[in-house]
Amino acid sequence: MSSESINRAMASLQAGQRGHDPAHAVPFAEFLDLLRAHPERLIRNVHQVFHDMVRAYVGEGFDEYPEDPESINFIAWDFRRLLVENTDQPFFADRIFANRLMNMIEAFRGGAQQNKVFMFDGPPGCGKSIFLNNLLRRFEEYAASEAGQRYEVVWRLDRQALGDPVDTDVQPVMERLSALLENLGDGHGLRDDADDTHRPGARQSFVEVPCPSHDNPILMVPKEQRPAFMDALFENDEFKWNLSYNKEYDWVFRDTPCTICTSIYQALLHKLGDPARVLGMLHARPYQMDRRLGEGVSVFNPGDRAARTPVVTNPLLQRRISSLLQDSNQVRYLFSRYARTNNGIYALMDLKGHNRDRLFELHNIISDGVHKVDDIEERVNSLFLGVMNPEDNKNIHGFQSLTDRIEFINISYVLDSATEVEIYKNIFGKHIEESFLPRVLENFARIIISSRLNEKSPAMLDWIGDPRKYRLYCDESLHLLKMSIYTGVIPSWLDDDDRRAFNAKRRRKIIAEAENEGHTGFSGRDAIDIFHDLYSTHAREGQLITMDTLCAWFVKTRPELARQLPDGFLDSLRRMYNYQILQEVKESLYYYNEEQIARDLMNYMFALNYETGTTAVCSFTGEKLEITGAFLTGIEDRLLGAGVREGRRKDFRDATQREYTSRTLTQEIMVEGRDIRDTQLFADLHKRYVFHLKEKVLEPFVKNANFRRALKDYGGEDFRTYDKRIRADVTFLLANLSDRFGYTEAGAREMCMYVLDNDIASEFAD
Repeated sequence: MSSESINRAMASLQAGQRGHDPAHAVPFAEFLDLLRAHPERLIRNVHQVFHDMVRAYVGEGFDEYPEDPESINFIAWDFRRLLVENTDQPFFADRIFANRLMNMIEAFRGGAQQNKVFMFDGPPGCGKSIFLNNLLRRFEEYAASEAGQRYEVVWRLDRQALGDPVDTDVQPVMERLSALLENLGDGHGLRDDADDTHRPGARQSFVEVPCPSHDNPILMVPKEQRPAFMDALFENDEFKWNLSYNKEYDWVFRDTPCTICTSIYQALLHKLGDPARVLGMLHARPYQMDRRLGEGVSVFNPGDRAARTPVVTNPLLQRRISSLLQDSNQVRYLFSRYARTNNGIYALMDLKGHNRDRLFELHNIISDGVHKVDDIEERVNSLFLGVMNPEDNKNIHGFQSLTDRIEFINISYVLDSATEVEIYKNIFGKHIEESFLPRVLENFARIIISSRLNEKSPAMLDWIGDPRKYRLYCDESLHLLKMSIYTGVIPSWLDDDDRRAFNAKRRRKIIAEAENEGHTGFSGRDAIDIFHDLYSTHAREGQLITMDTLCAWFVKTRPELARQLPDGFLDSLRRMYNYQILQEVKESLYYYNEEQIARDLMNYMFALNYETGTTAVCSFTGEKLEITGAFLTGIEDRLLGAGVREGRRKDFRDATQREYTSRTLTQEIMVEGRDIRDTQLFADLHKRYVFHLKEKVLEPFVKNANFRRALKDYGGEDFRTYDKRIRADVTFLLANLSDRFGYTEAGAREMCMYVLDNDIASEFAD
């Protein structure tokens, strides 16, 4: 019975593997058919494949402000498929690093970034090695897929065509033995064709010679003939135009094959005299990458010693080639270890130990693109990557010609609070959110990140000027505002003047400061330990971690941690939290009549075009308007807030009237045919109107003792004893907090009690 099971298992394995040969070689003519069908995929160098791989996994970015004229394209990229999913150790890229990496690879599609080492540098504990390992794993995965497939050269030297008889009887015993060993070995030697595979003692009909440099087969077309060859191969379509005129395809017409392939081609042409017969021995097979074998991807750690034999050869194969071609060793099957990663990736993990020597050895290769192997020049066209710690700079300091060839990409500690939270959820489980009131877990992340930011920000101070005007929402060092910007959010509490002043130039200066941040403070490992301590101490069944819990833990339980935070940061964070939850309560309590708001706004826009003291019928609402100062002021109190000085009112009226006449009426309504409610001015005024209505929504409830008691009794029998209106208001408030902001019923009730008991509304009354 067991033998039958084994037989079935073996039969299943055999059936699954039958016909499965990922390295199957096809004749050059068949390769050209594939090339015509998929030119964009098969004509790519390693930089372009790397670019396509990243874009395939990352997809399109998301811009929260697509209509912003001052945008600097600082957008959200989703790196989960690239660096998180199906990995042993996920790497979470914050928005700052994601944009750095995307900016780096964007130039790769043009194929112009070949003479550099791309070095990812950052402090210990930032995840550099995890990042590079995950990136290389995805590259291997992509290269093995149809979307990432490329082909490399493999020669099949036909014995009969070259005058070497395929006759078992004349084959020397040692040659037959060596052929057998080759067929059982690494495949870099003689291989049987389909007809001779099963004939005992048969001599192979061809000698297979793989290109150790993994050259694209198209490079075997002589360089001077390539333009005409490509012109004849492709139809007059978009790809052909791009091939002829786009810089990304320059390498197709510029590059030359490796010396081994060049010498084989020349020797065959000399012997056969016919280029068509030479190309008949040229085959193409998929470029198979395997990091473990060092094929296509090679990664070196500092302790990895240099190879004892820097020059690689195959004496047995060399004898076969020389015997076939009778060329007096014109074809030398000789190459270096760099050939194995040609058109692939060569990576260094930390610039210490032997890797320092490897980097210096790369200097001439990167500068000239060639490497000397004995007296042969070997062309090297690889993507060189590496990671390093800040202290490794001393290993390359003073070598300007080398550092000029290194492009540094900074990997800092996470500076984006949303990404920091994702790290905690990945390590401790997504359920940790259930132990925190909404926003509190993210505030823990902000506390950690505050230790990583520079004390002062010249770019932020140049923009805001006097930070004290935002003391209710932000700290004086503007760390909280900077964190929002690093996360891609422009806070709603900024005034109009500062929002207008937040231009592209200022945004670039602020983002540029991130290059010098995230290198000190709590490391990634520190943050995980700190979170574990907090969570294990306070996460209890039926008990939520609140802002009070969080602040008390840093101030009283772990005061040594609080001393590493910016002065006053915890107080500022609490004030910002108070402001945020107050807005949530107001939003959740707010009832509004959209029709009444719309009538007020349309009447106001219409009335601004008339002198005060006149009467007119609004063309939008049909209402007869007495246009007086009191009429305009009544609506402006909801647009600007009460108590606004007269000069501010006049400026607002003038600006609104100009916008109405220059754009809203003449462009959007008359030319584009929009309804007044669909115009940009209406949307801006509506936002203002609703905002100021919400500011007053809590006033009826703040001093109402019954409302507070009803909140406390919600869900119990005593709740039924309250007035119907109070019950409706409490139910409406708690339901909205749950639906809109993710609170549980208990969490929503606890947060509302916090707002009322601490009189948060009066804190922001002005």
